[in-house]
Amino acid sequence: MKTNPDFAHLTPEVLLDMVEEALGTPMTGLTIPLPSYINRVYELQTRSGERVIAKFYRPGRWSRTAIEDEHRFLADCEAMEIPVVCPLKLSDGGTLWSTGTTSLALFPKKAGRVFELNADEDWVRLGRLVGRIHVAGSRDTCRDRVTLHPNRSTRDDLDFLVRGGFVTPEHRAAFEDLTSRIVERISGLFTGAELIRIHGDFHRGNLLDRPGEGLMVIDFDDMMSGPPVHDIWLLLPDHARRSRREIDLILEGYGQFREFDYPSLKLIECLRFMRIVYYLAWCARQADDYDFRTNHPDWGSDLFWQRELLDLTHQFQVIMEHTVAWEEGRFFGE
Repeated sequence: MKTNPDFAHLTPEVLLDMVEEALGTPMTGLTIPLPSYINRVYELQTRSGERVIAKFYRPGRWSRTAIEDEHRFLADCEAMEIPVVCPLKLSDGGTLWSTGTTSLALFPKKAGRVFELNADEDWVRLGRLVGRIHVAGSRDTCRDRVTLHPNRSTRDDLDFLVRGGFVTPEHRAAFEDLTSRIVERISGLFTGAELIRIHGDFHRGNLLDRPGEGLMVIDFDDMMSGPPVHDIWLLLPDHARRSRREIDLILEGYGQFREFDYPSLKLIECLRFMRIVYYLAWCARQADDYDFRTNHPDWGSDLFWQRELLDLTHQFQVIMEHTVAWEEGRFFGE
């Protein structure tokens, strides 16, 4: 008798039943949990010996159409021969299987090494890869994904943190005042900024170096509509003004496939602030999860918010310095 899938209680029996039904293939008893901050991810094996990765999406995080946005973006990248890992076709012909509130996608297992940046050409390679992804990203739009903009995604995240009671009373007024001033200051900088489908979490941890094949991009779970520069700054070793060489090398490669909007470089430190807010809201959405509470016991405490306010204040200073430097034509120290 099959059991009802429950995201919070994905026992081996439950998840294997669901995978077998979705894939239409008998599985072995192998169930290896893999690190994942938000979803439930397992390495499994078919009876014929193929290893697959099962990704169970956390209920309430993404709608079905939002997950389909991710899968469609991956398919568009694959069609352009960009090295990504697309979801497998399931027994119903689709790529997303849902039972009750639990949704599942299956991917072929792809192994590789963490990409090491040891030479200038490595940065150029990254630029070429990002440029190709953005060519694919610019050819369609998202139906139901986050739009990365201070007045949209960031204000939504801030409202969620404050209205949800996650910021302690002692620090709530200071948090609202500081973040409101930052959003008001940076919003105008996004006027006219290009918004396309982007990876959204393009750091080196999401790049695999596969011997004989090259670089492969993984984990499009945070794909969104946003300024292309967001997929570049996460790669940098330091703040924008201290990363000129790396930026120049990335854009050298990027420009081989797509024109880059150089004035959007002024958004980098604004996007860093927005990333901090996004991460705070991301944590808040799973604050009641047992594993999260175990691994982050002081999250949400007065001391936690005191530290966050200090970090946000420092980032505001960096934004102001970078903005003034850009306006005065000395962004890179000229």
